[in-house]
Amino acid sequence: MNNSVTNTARLLGAGLRALLVLTLVTGVIYPLVVTGIAQGLFPGRANGSEIRADGKVVGSSLIGQAYNLPLKRGQETPEPDLKWFQGRPQNGLGANSVNTQYKLILSGATNLAADSKVLVQQVKDAKAAVVKDNSVPGYTVKPSAVPADAVTSSGSGLDPNISPAYADLQVHRIAEKNNLPLAQVQKLVDEHTDGRTLGFMGEPRVNVLELNIALKDLAARK
Repeated sequence: MNNSVTNTARLLGAGLRALLVLTLVTGVIYPLVVTGIAQGLFPGRANGSEIRADGKVVGSSLIGQAYNLPLKRGQETPEPDLKWFQGRPQNGLGANSVNTQYKLILSGATNLAADSKVLVQQVKDAKAAVVKDNSVPGYTVKPSAVPADAVTSSGSGLDPNISPAYADLQVHRIAEKNNLPLAQVQKLVDEHTDGRTLGFMGEPRVNVLELNIALKDLAARK
């Protein structure tokens, strides 16, 4: 009887020591080491790829944002603020029922098939809006010039980038709405156009948030 109790106590003691060691190694030491390495080698990525403007964090280079006008009385869908470069459509995102205070953007695709009538109509409506919004006196957008990323959302709905073609298409509108020389706005786009990663991966892209920050600075200097 005493031997059985003693063996049980020893087993419990050994198990408790193992639990404490594993908790210390996997719950304390390992996270601290990984965090230290990440902060030392990749501080920007480790902290969320933050983008700062005017001394504060305004977003992440990995997550797209909406640039809309405030909702009017009785209005459910906000209108785009056309003085800013616009990103890809954010179709398919679920309703945010968890945190309505900050109105966080949710990740999600439309899950609509390529032959879906709903999707086809969304694309047609989006193309018509792009043509209308970006046609200004002296410059008319042709429907055939509207790139695919201007009328379709990404798989996540959070793509922070647009194609150079879509950015170029918006240049005339941006110049007209902000009373800026067309050449200066085009230069902004060119300066914020990134090529393929390592020269062959992905496609050329323009980060919309970074471009709009540069646009704000340019407009402030005029």
